[in-house]
Amino acid sequence: MTQNSESKKAKGENTAPGRVSKVKAVGSSEKRPRGGRPTKKAAQELDQRILETAADLFASQGFAATSMEQVAAECSAGKDTIYRRYPSKAALFTALIDSLRTQVVTEMDTLMKKGGSPEEQLYRFARFLLSINLRPQLVALNRVALGDAIPSGGLKPPSTAEDPFMMRFAELVKGAQHEGVVAEGDALFIAEQLLYATSIKPLNAAMLGDTRFSEPAEQQKYFDQAWSLFMKGVAPRTRDDKRNG
Repeated sequence: MTQNSESKKAKGENTAPGRVSKVKAVGSSEKRPRGGRPTKKAAQELDQRILETAADLFASQGFAATSMEQVAAECSAGKDTIYRRYPSKAALFTALIDSLRTQVVTEMDTLMKKGGSPEEQLYRFARFLLSINLRPQLVALNRVALGDAIPSGGLKPPSTAEDPFMMRFAELVKGAQHEGVVAEGDALFIAEQLLYATSIKPLNAAMLGDTRFSEPAEQQKYFDQAWSLFMKGVAPRTRDDKRNG
């Protein structure tokens, strides 16, 4: 890497088309005590730097075009250091997705502490899922996962029953069922259908380059229409409905 590129990185400027270099955090170099091992803090900072660099490269280049050597060079870490932590590119990509999922779950749990009725919480959760699915980095990584990483065996998606988002979603559906807002039935299946109704079309559109849903007002308009139709469909049936049906 040239002295000029190092200078650009220090200023946070782009060093490659379509990619934003990350400014190295103060004290993020691997400071080692006299024994030669990095401190716990330094090791954590290195892990974070590796994952941030990997996210940047995978999102801009795809899974197949990104190598472990590139990741090592971009984050100024030795190749052996990368392989000690992540024995393969698939392991690195999986660790990246797990890390992002953990961050979003934490953010989501904080949001849900606001409380409200079961229906209000279900609405808030579904709306948050739409927002996070349309974040540019997650759109790019979803595109990479579906088009490249999963078909090549670089990522094994969790089953619906093991997905932390869907598990929380299903619990909120159960709360709405208990309140009498949603009809009885398989809560996990209902949660899946609500996700499809409110998030999947905008996500697919974004992965195909459609920028329509990047506008918050357009997101809200789509979500409210989908939510209203879905909730009418899953509302408990009255006696008159049953007689007429």
